[in-house]
Amino acid sequence: MIGRALSKSKLIAYRQCQKRLWLEVHRPDLRIDSAQSQAKFNAGHRVGDIARQLFDLEGTGTLIDPQKYGFDGSFERTTQLLDSPHPIFEAGFRIDGALAFADVLLPISGAEALAWKMVEVKSSTSVKDYYLEDVAIQAHIARSSGVSLVGVSVACIDSGWIYPGEEDYVGLLKETDVTDEAYGRDSEVRSWIIDAQRVVAEKHEPTVKMGTQCSTPFECGFSEYCRGLLPKANYPIDQLPGRLGKGLKALVESEGLTDLRDVPDELLNHKQLRVKQAALSGKVFFDREAAALDLKPYELPAYFMDFETIQFVVPIWKGTRPYQQIPFQFSVHRLSEASELEHHSFLDLSGDDPSLKFAHALISSCGHKGPIFAYNASFERSRIKELADRFPSLSTALMALTERIVDLLPMAREHYYHPDQLGSWSIKSVLPSLCPDLDYAQLEGVQNGGMAMDAYAEALAPATTVERKAEIERQLIAYCSLDTLALVRIWLAFSGSSIKLS
Repeated sequence: MIGRALSKSKLIAYRQCQKRLWLEVHRPDLRIDSAQSQAKFNAGHRVGDIARQLFDLEGTGTLIDPQKYGFDGSFERTTQLLDSPHPIFEAGFRIDGALAFADVLLPISGAEALAWKMVEVKSSTSVKDYYLEDVAIQAHIARSSGVSLVGVSVACIDSGWIYPGEEDYVGLLKETDVTDEAYGRDSEVRSWIIDAQRVVAEKHEPTVKMGTQCSTPFECGFSEYCRGLLPKANYPIDQLPGRLGKGLKALVESEGLTDLRDVPDELLNHKQLRVKQAALSGKVFFDREAAALDLKPYELPAYFMDFETIQFVVPIWKGTRPYQQIPFQFSVHRLSEASELEHHSFLDLSGDDPSLKFAHALISSCGHKGPIFAYNASFERSRIKELADRFPSLSTALMALTERIVDLLPMAREHYYHPDQLGSWSIKSVLPSLCPDLDYAQLEGVQNGGMAMDAYAEALAPATTVERKAEIERQLIAYCSLDTLALVRIWLAFSGSSIKLS
């Protein structure tokens, strides 16, 4: 035995970063998984559940649960099931130094003996390059443990598939054969296992500089720990917006630059230079005249709009696609010619597809004339166009709204920057300096878009009580309303308006 048996996930961690593998084994307590990572994990579980239905239409397959059988029991149970021609899910295999569990094993009846096809199920919409390493590891361990494996494929989500309803998910997954790619890397996989064992056996964590491997191909849960080991820069270079130019990127990597004071001005674009100057001086940049000039063509009444949406990897509503952005809530503030501010909102927690009701309510709330201000408006504009495609009878009215949309984000990027923004022009970065009395942290429960999606999903869950659902409704309305009130306040600041809101 060359060492402890490393799981496929540990070997994938090794392929991303040797330090990550070492920490996964020796200091897992340091890992902090983001909400986004957890959401992907949950989505993977849901897709796995559907895959078991699709690959076992006759219901003769067996799911091996390591929590029920333990590792040794799972390997033994797998060996037993390999003698019967029925699908196996989470089949376990172990060789010297490594182990793996296959998502799907499908029996292939041949002339002489029973053989198997392995299918790895992914919640993405295409076969990523790193999936090929994943299946190479799986195939190597399975074949080395004695499995007669005649094929390997990756099943991904078909993003163009439309859910017909009635729990019919046939067509959700599309397979890509990767047998040649998987079989052709046996020698590589053997070397990975040996070297990963060497890394794990080290008494001290490897010294690895932070870099692209910290987020590619996966977001590393140890990034905060590693970042905490770096020298503390007074003016961190990572607040520079956008991509670093080739010259600056090379300089950062060769010299290990971490502080903006060490960055030559000539290697920065004008936005990055503005961020550097503001950071070092502590002074706010605000071109009030230019901002007001940009907004001068737009007269009252004005509307201020924001959407909340949710994506389901596995659609739950008929006529929708995987990963489709479904709008379930909007907030619209209307500022009249008389400078009176009124609020309209929509939120559907019924559990039905909210799209059609959303579209009708949005058309009604936005009137027939006047600019509709949004922040990063391409998002709202795209959602409206999708609604127009889905509901042709409303297409003319919906597309008329898109023609009135005005994006405040480019104006903010061009005319305003506060050092506290740390290189970001998100509304939650701009608002604290421009309107310090509006504070998302003071909201109860829902304080950002990710939390809004989670709260909506919770409200739709059958186990959610009436009381909790009412609480979620209040929190969602308060959050989305603050988003559009923030737009009103930003507009007032940029336009130089003397309007006093009551």
